[in-house]
Amino acid sequence: MSLTKKSGRFAAGVALTSAIAIALTGCAGSGGPAEVESSGLGDIPTDTEGTVRILMENVPDTDIVKELVSEFNTVYPDITIDIESLTFDQMRDKLVSSFQSPDPAYDLIVADNPWMVDFAQAGFLEPLDERIDSTTDYDADDFFTPLTDITTVDDVRYGVPFYNYALGYLYNTADYEEAGLSVPTTLDELVDDVQQLTTADRSGIAMQPQRGYKIFEEWANWLFAAGGSIYDDEGNPSLDTPEAKAALEAYITAYENAAPDNSLNWAFDEAFRSVSSGEAASMISYNWNLPALNDPDGASGDLAGQFKLAPMPGGKQVLGAWSWAIPTNSGAPDAAWAFASWITSKAVDVERVSAGGAAIRESTLEDQAVLDDGFGADYYEAVKEILSDAAPLSQGAGGEEMIQAVGTELNEAVAGTKSVEDALSAAQAAAVKIQG
Repeated sequence: MSLTKKSGRFAAGVALTSAIAIALTGCAGSGGPAEVESSGLGDIPTDTEGTVRILMENVPDTDIVKELVSEFNTVYPDITIDIESLTFDQMRDKLVSSFQSPDPAYDLIVADNPWMVDFAQAGFLEPLDERIDSTTDYDADDFFTPLTDITTVDDVRYGVPFYNYALGYLYNTADYEEAGLSVPTTLDELVDDVQQLTTADRSGIAMQPQRGYKIFEEWANWLFAAGGSIYDDEGNPSLDTPEAKAALEAYITAYENAAPDNSLNWAFDEAFRSVSSGEAASMISYNWNLPALNDPDGASGDLAGQFKLAPMPGGKQVLGAWSWAIPTNSGAPDAAWAFASWITSKAVDVERVSAGGAAIRESTLEDQAVLDDGFGADYYEAVKEILSDAAPLSQGAGGEEMIQAVGTELNEAVAGTKSVEDALSAAQAAAVKIQG
């Protein structure tokens, strides 16, 4: 399985932003031969026939879903699941093209959280309230609330959670013990720790300051730890504040004194290799990377088993999520819901998470089978704590464009080509211009 879940995300730049902006000036797919009226049913009869064409990201969670399809077909033998997987930066253009086509390519999709508002407001996605509420024993309240908040636009649910990519602090316990340190609980402690962890042979933290998505995704955790927020209580961008300044100054201090040399353009792949090889003692990354680091057959080799996950200092972290959604021009909407509701059901979610999938349900993280067969009770307790207090990088329309713009300014500050003050002022101005 690939471990590059979001490493391609940073490549989604101006071209994709322009594509969605153009698409949103039009209307949803106009139908044609492939258009099928949605019944709105929750409980889909098991004799339903059809082919569900799905576009997913080329990541480990997708591999797990593929492995479960044969089990789905024991319940729905006449529904064919056809999964296409692509790297992140290829997905959005293909989705928008399908949404607008009279002969759409996809019947069920996974949507990244910065896209959800744009897609829903453009009329590209089927409202799912009726289906969700009428599906027997589905228990939608069991999903972590921050995940379902992402799927809800103007009080309507347009998706159900697929998996989370909330971030946390991943660290090598042996390095911490050697340095005589405890896991940091404040931003000051984090900055101090990573400097003390730095030796002639090891960096204290492998950072991801690459321009665009990666640095914003990472730095926003520092912003939360400093007591700041991406948006104020009225939903306006809040990136030019004393807390943001303290967070960016702390980030730069850590980068200059504790990160690997020449890592200004690093993203996930480089940081993961640095930590898994023992060249760096810690990183801020997706919670589900802990099993990958501790895999005895994985990249860490003899270091496997030494790594742990903790919530970010201050207890709040960045949340990312992918959600299952049905295009309004789906050629098989009922069959699509049959699969989406089945794969996210309580029983199947236990199987998926036990196999290494990222959590979406609270009950799954308390299930004895997961605790016994998964990756350790400490890990699942940390994930539960992380998901209980997390916030996405964007809210409202234009999220992807805003993220790219802010991340460009943050990288300029770390590179030293702009002052902290000027970078944050420009970031705020860009966010306000894009999101209003």
